[in-house]
Amino acid sequence: MSESYDFLFKFLVIGSAGTGKSCILHQFIESKFKEGSSHTIGVEFGSKIINVGGKSIKLQIWDTAGQERFRSVTRSYYRGAAGALLVYDITNRDSFNVLENWLSDARTLASPNIVILLVGNKRDLEDEREVTFIEASNFAQANEMVFLETSAKSGENVEEAFLKCSKTILAKIQNGELDPVSVGSGIQYGDTSLRNLQNPQPSNRTFKKPDCSGRCF
Repeated sequence: MSESYDFLFKFLVIGSAGTGKSCILHQFIESKFKEGSSHTIGVEFGSKIINVGGKSIKLQIWDTAGQERFRSVTRSYYRGAAGALLVYDITNRDSFNVLENWLSDARTLASPNIVILLVGNKRDLEDEREVTFIEASNFAQANEMVFLETSAKSGENVEEAFLKCSKTILAKIQNGELDPVSVGSGIQYGDTSLRNLQNPQPSNRTFKKPDCSGRCF
């Protein structure tokens, strides 16, 4: 039996190596921590259907390698992405300092309307924190991003990160800012939405015949 969903969104998970991107994806898809995770070589992929605002959304998620030697490969996956989680490690100042580079790549190479959510991962390592919540929050606000801290290990806020990003994309579709039919939007109609478009529901309104005993215009 094929999956049924209203929309498909292409997502990216980007950021420096060692920030826990693969662990975030694994926690989201499998609801468990990925022990002994090694650096991603090239790109990894996962998908999941979630419910957002009464709509069934299928996320196709591309987890990109954070190492510099893979940047030329992973940049090709940016094209046509509707959403992205930009991940840094709260215990690693360097991973935060290079966020502007990742942000620039995403906004230059992906869809011009890409929705990016900033994620400070490894919240479970509070004692080793090098980047404050306020500092990251200010960076997100200055760059028009929503911000969350997560723990791929405990699962804290991992699903919420994908949900928040998806809610923003869906809102942009509903208010006309994003068009799923547009090439490169990173969005597609699913079978459910296509059926609704092809077979619109009859209106619940009832119409009365005008009383033309007098003059009708």
